Order: sequence, then structure tokens, then C-alpha cells
Amino acid sequence: MAGMRGRQTVRGMFQSLGVIMVAAGVMYLFIPHDEKADPVQVKDYRVELLTAQRAAPYPVLAPEGLGDDWRATVVSYRREEHDAWKLGFLDPDTQYVSVQQSTEDPKKYVPKVTLEAKNTGRTETVAGRVWQRWEGRKYDALVRTEGGATTVVTGTASFDRLAQMAGALQSKKV
Repeated sequence: MAGMRGRQTVRGMFQSLGVIMVAAGVMYLFIPHDEKADPVQVKDYRVELLTAQRAAPYPVLAPEGLGDDWRATVVSYRREEHDAWKLGFLDPDTQYVSVQQSTEDPKKYVPKVTLEAKNTGRTETVAGRVWQRWEGRKYDALVRTEGGATTVVTGTASFDRLAQMAGALQSKKV
């Protein structure tokens, strides 16, 4: 009698497992999924840019003329945080590049947004403007202070890509 009860338990376990497998198969078939979809959510930053340009006490910068292979992924303007403007992109090589501006003291602001990069003492001229080169373990950066704000072009991308972004920056004060 005891042997019969053990077989029923094992048989019940396999029946339950079969029901679960059938249910999982049905869910897989009917729930839409696209393995080829791009996981990056591209943001349209035009509204935030206009808001920041109206509110900020400095000329807010955004790139113009970059190709469609530059995808905006982050956008924010925080008036309460020293009028901080941030616009982040994935470049054509899927490296991160961001444009960040603020009225905060550059000695505090630049290390904060570059994740502790250090000023190399070297400069780079991009589109007729001189930028300081900063290098860090995670992010490198091009830094410039002008018009009451510090602009930092930073990210994991190469200095060539950072310079490409810096050269594309334009301001349209509203």
C-alpha cells in the first residue's frame, strides 16, 4: 500500500509539471516579444530645450547638425540645482556623450559631472573655441566656462567624439 502512494505522488508531480509547461508555452506564443528591438529609448528633447532656454540665465547649448545615428537618451533642466542643464546621447559607436551646463562653482561642478576626472592642463580648440581637456577613469571631458555658466561635454566616448559634440553645440536664446 505504501509503494502505491509513492507512485501517485510522483505521477501527480509530473502531471503538474506538464500543466505548467503547457501554460508557459501558451503564454510565450501569445505575449508579443521582439528580440531585434532596440532597447535604447530615444528622447525628443525639443520641449525641454525650449523651457531651459527660457528659464536659464545663460545661453543653453544643444547640438545641431549631428546625424540620426546620435540618439538622445537623457534630458533634464533643474533650476533649483544651479540651473543645471543635461542632455545625454549615445554616439554612433554606442558610447555615452553628454552636454551639461550649470552656474555652480566649476571647482565643484566639473568633478561631480565627470565622475572625478582631472584637468590635464592641456586645451583643445574646437570650432574656434578653446576647451580644457579633463581625463578620468570612467569619463573624459571638454570643459569651458563662458557667459556665466560652465559647459562640460563628457562621457565614455573618445575625445574625437567629444569634440564632434562640442563643435555642434549652438544656442538659440528664446
